[in-house]
Amino acid sequence: MNYNKADFIASYGISSQLPESDRPELSFSGRSNVGKSSLINKLCNRKNLARVSSTPGKTATINFYAVDDCYFVDLPGYGYAKVSNADRERWDDLINSYFEAQRRHTLLVQLIDCRHAPSADDIQMLHYLHYHNIPFVVALTKADKLKKSQLAQTQEEFETLCLPYGCQKVVLTSGESGYGIPELQAVLNAAVAAEYEANAEDAE
Repeated sequence: MNYNKADFIASYGISSQLPESDRPELSFSGRSNVGKSSLINKLCNRKNLARVSSTPGKTATINFYAVDDCYFVDLPGYGYAKVSNADRERWDDLINSYFEAQRRHTLLVQLIDCRHAPSADDIQMLHYLHYHNIPFVVALTKADKLKKSQLAQTQEEFETLCLPYGCQKVVLTSGESGYGIPELQAVLNAAVAAEYEANAEDAE
């Protein structure tokens, strides 16, 4: 996948507005301020492809980016304390309708801040992904904030925690320093290649 071929498509607040699912979709999920925009920008080697909201938790939209022959799907951040119950319900409806639609859900990247234990909302999301059999990997963000001596142990602790939920892989990353970005790109490339291969076999 050529990550330099990336363009913002649009933001969608209603699932019926979503573009046709005509290519593999790599979605990104995580709590507000976990670093989704920074990670997407680093993956695509762009500074401002994914825009950071000035009011975290207030924007309940799904953002689509065309990245080469795939879509990056940036799901709205969850867990922001000041969000009203109505906003939470709207977020739930939007996420549920996205995953329930007949779309090409190739792989979801679940972001978790590596400096802290997963929040209750993070654990709830892991349960959700496991229950609905959504293929996913975990990208631990903010690895640049750890000491080098902490990296291996942090990786191991999160693998122990996440793998029982069906997580395929845990990757330590940093949207600032670029740590782990090539490894995560390789994971995404493999997922997309596997889907194209499976579709080619089905077409024969």
